Amino acid sequence: MRCIICRQADTQEGKATLTLERGTTTLVVKGVPARVCPNCGEEYVDEKVAEELLRNAETIAKAGVHVDVREYASA
Repeated sequence: MRCIICRQADTQEGKATLTLERGTTTLVVKGVPARVCPNCGEEYVDEKVAEELLRNAETIAKAGVHVDVREYASA
């Protein structure tokens, strides 16, 4: 897919590090599968992966965790 930010290159399969914040909770997930633009570095995460990450973030926020850093593992 063509990058919608720079419109200069096609994205390539790669990995991303995502930081999700909600209230006092911060979740950092490394190694998330994503499409990455080789020109500007913009990262695009698949909808299924995004939903999974948001569910995990909700779970740790409800548990009262303030900071969590983890490696991505598909459910």
